[in-house]
Parts: sequence; structure tokens; C-alpha cells
Amino acid sequence: MENANTGRRRVIYLLLAILVACGIWLYVDLSSGQTVTQEYLDIPIEYLYESTLTDRGLMLVEEGTDLTIDLTLKGTRWNICSLDRSQIWVTASLFDVTSAGKQRVNYSVNYTNPKFTNNANAIQRERASFGMATVNISELYSRTINVSCELVGNVAESYSAGQVELSHTEVEVRGLQEDISPISYAKVTLDIGSNAVETVSRDLEIQYYDENGKLLDKSGIYSSADNIRATLPVFVTKELQLVVNLIESPGRRSKNTEYRVEPMTIAVSGDATQLKNMDALVLGRYDLTELGTEASDSYTTTNYPIILPDGCTNVSGVTRAALRIRFEDMTSATLKTENISFLNPPEGKRVELQTDSLPVKVFGTKADVSALTGEDIAVTVDLSDYSAASGTYSVPAEIAVNKGDIGISGGYQIQITIREGGEEPPEETENSPEDVEASAPVDEEIETEGTP
Repeated sequence: MENANTGRRRVIYLLLAILVACGIWLYVDLSSGQTVTQEYLDIPIEYLYESTLTDRGLMLVEEGTDLTIDLTLKGTRWNICSLDRSQIWVTASLFDVTSAGKQRVNYSVNYTNPKFTNNANAIQRERASFGMATVNISELYSRTINVSCELVGNVAESYSAGQVELSHTEVEVRGLQEDISPISYAKVTLDIGSNAVETVSRDLEIQYYDENGKLLDKSGIYSSADNIRATLPVFVTKELQLVVNLIESPGRRSKNTEYRVEPMTIAVSGDATQLKNMDALVLGRYDLTELGTEASDSYTTTNYPIILPDGCTNVSGVTRAALRIRFEDMTSATLKTENISFLNPPEGKRVELQTDSLPVKVFGTKADVSALTGEDIAVTVDLSDYSAASGTYSVPAEIAVNKGDIGISGGYQIQITIREGGEEPPEETENSPEDVEASAPVDEEIETEGTP
């Protein structure tokens, strides 16, 4: 048993020794700086500035053009092992090509691996299958092709569709004559789905067909437009309510009015997308301050032009609407209030009221006005602008009502006198009893105690 265990340990030690030896050999080989070569076959060549060729009426023809290249690269074993063929990027520029025919152009070998991007000498080109790339350049053949649109699907009942609108009704196609000549027409297909209820607009890919309606391969065909915007307008006719927005203020509320718009509705036809969430047409605004402050049996009439959204048609043919409005419950009254106060009185001075009470004209519903007393009306006078003044003035007053929904008619002023702190008001003289007796009429009999 002991010999068996000893044998297994010897095998394990032997394997470990081999692994350590291989690791040491690999490290020495990779770090010694010794160069090796590696062959990479069929590396694709990317040709730059093909669009510049197209602008010059030329194109690159794959037949007769070098599309791949074989490379033998040299570097340290470590660098070569770090390089994957997908990281080799070979490019050739067509910027300087100005004429048709087979030509030779320079190419460059680059690496997308960041390790070699900033170190040009890490990998070197040992050999290549050719020194310059051969390109076959041909003149472009061009034609103008009409574009049509095929519709698929249907619009919903009570909706209607207009004509399809295309961003391009024709395109210029360029390419080799054998690729362009078979083209008879171009077409896009717009699928509006089932029961469309709004305008459909999509970017569609152009397809090319021959005279027999066979779909052609688009490779080798260069078009002035790769996609076309197709729009199918879908229309609907809706009954829209005519609305006037009422501007309210205290005492003047829309709930206290009786009004109607004539006509109440109109029929409008237009783009279904535009009218989809539209149920009313706002004619304008009406300020309720234009109505009087007394109830009336007659209506006030204001006319409004009917202006439709762009692209819509007035099917009803009515071009103007009238708002007829009056207050249902409105009255006014004049109440006296002695509730007068000052804001920001001048320091060191005395302010005296020359107006003990102020009559205020109020209006509102009969219930609100009848419930109001003078104590519910507050008069406030702001003296911020009179801090340096003395004397008697008529000052604007602010009126506030703390009960009900009440409006105030007109503007108000309070007369005040501003006196310096030490100045006393003039004393009022009272008549003495003697003066009263003396002022009695002489022919009046004065009744005294003891007279029969």
C-alpha cells in the first residue's frame, strides 16, 4: 500500500515539474524579444470615398477589383499571439480617382487593437500579396424613374381618405448600364392597416421593377433617395359645439347668467388626426363686466367670426355666430359703512377722517345683496405715499366685502387731514345756557314753577 502511494506521488511531482518547465520556457520565449512571422489570408479591403466617386459620375465595380489581400506580419511572439485577424483593418482611398478604367491605388494596414494603435513598430508588414490594390472604375449610367405608391388596408366607416402624398414622385438612379436599363418603374408600399381613423405617414423603402413587374435586385443601383415619405390624409366630418369663454369677476359669475350661442354647433370636415380629440370650437372670450349690474329681460348680443383650424372645411357654411347673454338674478344697492381703516400711516403724525361714513354701491344676486349690511364692507386707505405730507387730501380707498359674492361699482375716495404730532385740532365751541335762553324767541311764553 505504501509503495502504491509513493508511485502516485512521483507521477504528480513529475507532471508538476513538466508544467513548471513549460512555463519557464514559454516565459523566456515570449520575453526574449525574438521575432516570428504569421500569415493572414483573405483580409477584406475597405474602399473609402465611394460617395465621392458617385458625385463624379463614377462607380467602383467589384469585378476586376482587389477585394481581399494576403498579409504576412512580423513581430514578437507575444505581439503576434495578441493579434486577432479581425483586428487587422486594410483601407484604400478612392479620393484621387477621377476617371474610369482599371487603376492601382495605395492601401494602408491598420490595427484596431489599442495595443498596436499607438505603437506602429510593434507589428510590421513582412510580405503582401500585392504592393498596390487594383480597382475597376466605371462610368455611371443614370436615368430618372417615376415612383408610385401601392396602398394596402382600408379606412374606417364614416371616414374618407385623400390622395397619397409622396416626398418624391421621381428619383434619379445611377449605376452600370446593365443594372439600370432593366428598371421600368419604382414603387413604395404603404400599409395603412385595417379601419384607419387618422392620417398615416411613413418612410418607405423604394423597390425597383422591370417591365414584367418582377422585383429587381437593388445592389449596384444608386438612388438620389433611398427612402420616400408617403402620407395618406384621412378625413372625418364632425359636429363641433361653438363655445365662448366667459371671464368672471366678483358678483359677475357665469352660473348667474343665461346665454346661448347661435348656432350651437357646426359641421366641420378635416384631417382625422387634427379633429380626433376636438369636440368644441372656441370662438373667443366675453368679459362679464360688459353686462350691466341690473337684471334685464333683454339679451346683450355679441357677434364672433367662426375661424376653423388650418386645413378644415366648414361644411355648414355658417361664417359667424352670435352670443346672446343676460344676468338671470342681479340687483344693486348702496350701503353706508363706517368700517374705515388706515394702512402705513405716517410716523409722528395724526390722521383724521373728514368722512365719517362712505356710501358704497354693491351688486350681486338678490340673496347676497339683501344679506349684506354696512358692517360687512371694509374700507382701507393706504397712506404709503403720504409719509411727508400734511394737510387735507382726498385719498383712493380700497373696498372689500367679506360676505357673499359681491361686486363693487365705481371708484372711491376718502378725505383725510394729516396733522403734525403736536398740532391740536381746533376746539368746537358750545353755547352756554345763558346763550340758549337769550336766543329763544321773545314772543314765546316760558313756563316756570308756580304759574297757574
